[in-house]
Amino acid sequence: MSAPADSAQPLASTSNDQVPTSADITTNDASRGQSASASASASELARTKITLQGALKSFQDFPIPGINFIDILPLFQDPAIHNALLRALELQVLEFVGSLKPDVVVGLDARGFLFGPSLALKLDASFVPVRKKGKMPGPCVTAAYEKEYGTDFFQMQEGAIKPGQKVLVVDDIIATGGSAAAAGTLVKQLGGELVGYLFILEIAFLKGREKLGGVPTITLLETDE
Repeated sequence: MSAPADSAQPLASTSNDQVPTSADITTNDASRGQSASASASASELARTKITLQGALKSFQDFPIPGINFIDILPLFQDPAIHNALLRALELQVLEFVGSLKPDVVVGLDARGFLFGPSLALKLDASFVPVRKKGKMPGPCVTAAYEKEYGTDFFQMQEGAIKPGQKVLVVDDIIATGGSAAAAGTLVKQLGGELVGYLFILEIAFLKGREKLGGVPTITLLETDE
């Protein structure tokens, strides 16, 4: 004897319930994997920053009385710490710019040259130097900036940055921000898209960020000394 038609209804209704598909499961797994990877990177970056901060040295009354000079050169004297610095900078950039990964890393004369080329290689980007006026051959663009004792000039070679390329400007320290702002001006003169500034160290009380025109700016370390 066949079952009544209504007895089959509950079974039929279950076919309309949403059952996770393989695509849903794959997407969820990928999302969890990305979240775990981001968390691991953040943890690695935090640990590395502590190591780098501990490697810095300071010198009272240099170069003039009353100045506490923060020296970043010890970061390059130990190969393990040097490698940790480059890894931290890479992680910081990838976290900072996201989809705006730079095509060009611009390093400022002279300490931006210490790590800018290596960071550019890690990011699969080109490296372009900014130098003091008169130090580079060929046609150059020029930007002025104010220093404590007067006006100075930065230059970049024409054609070093192509119009529309995404550019990250890097230097060791941001203090008053004048030289970094001048580098940003050069990038714009050549038609580049300035996606951000990156520094190893920030002397926060000098408020150098205020000269950078609201362009995203990030530093690894900070000091109020």
